[in-house]
Amino acid sequence: MKNMNQRKSVLFVCLGNICRSPIAEAVFRHLIKEKQIEHKWECDSAAIGGWHVGGTIDERSIKVLLQHGIRTDHIVRQITADDFRKFDYIFGMDKENIKALKQKAPPNSKATIDLLGSYDPEGKLIIHDPYYDADLAGFEECYQISYRACSAFLDKHV
Repeated sequence: MKNMNQRKSVLFVCLGNICRSPIAEAVFRHLIKEKQIEHKWECDSAAIGGWHVGGTIDERSIKVLLQHGIRTDHIVRQITADDFRKFDYIFGMDKENIKALKQKAPPNSKATIDLLGSYDPEGKLIIHDPYYDADLAGFEECYQISYRACSAFLDKHV
């Protein structure tokens, strides 16, 4: 039986860990700090692919987060087999992320794999990848969906 004092854990995952998943992670960190429940939760974000590992997140992600008063110093990393054993919840941003996560999950995975958007009260199931967008609109939409979905997730699990 799980110790009730044990921290719960969430990993946010997208293709490159430079746009959607680090925005969701930063939003989640902001919300648990705001709710004063940081001691109850651990969170991180990661990439499906290793293209950007060791680098920083997209400047447009940082810009949108700063517009909402949220800072992040996340360094891009790729998901590992240990993540599936360590984290309670692993959230992908779209159906391709979920497919890749399920393929990468080792047999002894404890993580529940789901779309972050499945918690969005407005029903935006898929968080569009804004990487190739010409403006900040997709990044702002990612922030808004992440905020709503993370808030709803925490309401359900706190």
